[in-house]
Amino acid sequence: MHPKRSLCAQQQRIRRHAYNSDAYTFLNLLTRPELLTEVAPLVPPHRERVFPPAETLSMFLAPALSADRSCQKAVNDTAVKRLARGLPPCSTHTGAYGRARQRLPMEMLSTLVRQTGRRITTQAPEGWRWRGRPVRLADGTTVVMPDTPANQAAYPQPRSQKPGLGFPLCRIVGLLCLESGAVLNAAIGRYQGKGGDEQTLLRSILGTLERGDLLVGDAFYATYFLLCTLRTLGIDAVFEQYGARQRRTDFRCGQRLGPRDHLIVLPKPPLKPDWMTQADYDQAPSTLMVRELRTGEKTLVTTLLCPKDTHKSALKALFRSRWHVELDLRHIKSTLGMERFSCQTPAMALKEIWVHLLAYNLIRLMMAQAALCTDSQPRQLSFKHSLQLWIAWAQQGDTRTGDETRYGLLVLIAQQRVGNRPDRLEPRAIKRRPKPYPLLTKPRTIAREDIRKYGHPKKLK
Repeated sequence: MHPKRSLCAQQQRIRRHAYNSDAYTFLNLLTRPELLTEVAPLVPPHRERVFPPAETLSMFLAPALSADRSCQKAVNDTAVKRLARGLPPCSTHTGAYGRARQRLPMEMLSTLVRQTGRRITTQAPEGWRWRGRPVRLADGTTVVMPDTPANQAAYPQPRSQKPGLGFPLCRIVGLLCLESGAVLNAAIGRYQGKGGDEQTLLRSILGTLERGDLLVGDAFYATYFLLCTLRTLGIDAVFEQYGARQRRTDFRCGQRLGPRDHLIVLPKPPLKPDWMTQADYDQAPSTLMVRELRTGEKTLVTTLLCPKDTHKSALKALFRSRWHVELDLRHIKSTLGMERFSCQTPAMALKEIWVHLLAYNLIRLMMAQAALCTDSQPRQLSFKHSLQLWIAWAQQGDTRTGDETRYGLLVLIAQQRVGNRPDRLEPRAIKRRPKPYPLLTKPRTIAREDIRKYGHPKKLK
């Protein structure tokens, strides 16, 4: 068959499966023509199954929006919906669905995340940007995986935890859009060990950034070689100065630009980092001019050198908006339930990460469309409110309705606005007490033997 005809036939199959898919109907967003063309080549060859790739992906996305995240619920929902549509019944056993999830290509899921993120940012109007420039936020977080030998081998638990008492930890570093909150790309690695630090993971996805972007990050990223790399790529940066350097900052040195605001020339570190090749070290410039300024209790370092173009107060306001990335990661982990995974193998756990990022981007896509329709900013809209509306909308059944009805959903999304509380301060503590059980401080097999010998320990007071 001619390659173009084969691609068209594959696209038609995806459309047909998407139409028959009822698992929260996420594929109504996924199968838009602009996304379909890029995703179709990534769909693996498959027979006409009960769980084709499109249906499997839709079912995989559903647990990100449900309190019951089990495979059994996803299969049960599909079985009931097939009966309701008059289709042949399917088995409620989860084996076929589990094998279908394993067949989903990792590249397909990660590409969908990047494409949806790019889709949101390209449709953003000029007024959403900071002084006409796209701002990207970088930050890292960790997630807990099930304690299986395979996960422990790929993503070991911290050394501070005793063997048999900890959980595998995975580190994720993401690039997010300040204007819309969309995830543009993510790098996933071990919590500790070579290649697992935030610097290395961020460097692996720097190709996502484009010339003219502005990168904002915390003190983990304010290093000489990363600033040099960004300058070579034509990307400006605003970082918090790392602790040791911040304590030694002397604003009496360098070229004074204003109160606690100066230009300094940084020399290249005399020792080559372990992760860097000798050739790259030799090619790095011997000096680098940066701007340091003090705003409140923080010292910032930036490659925006001209105080007339970027006043100190503007940089202070920009860096305060960095807190949005913390809220975005909280939405992904807590609101969508990515703090703990259920997949027992590293490969499936990675797919679970990308699926949660994809579900997050699809909600952000609807929020961006709602902001465009109502002449508002995406950051003014509530993520959880949008998520709740989409769940209620999808539970009504068939969401393939007219444009007027879809516009009504976007209007509902834009009704609730997030309060503007820039100086809000809350303790990181919980008021409700947990159940009075002691912590497990020994392997479970030994704890069982102790119970048989001595009985259950007393509850804590």
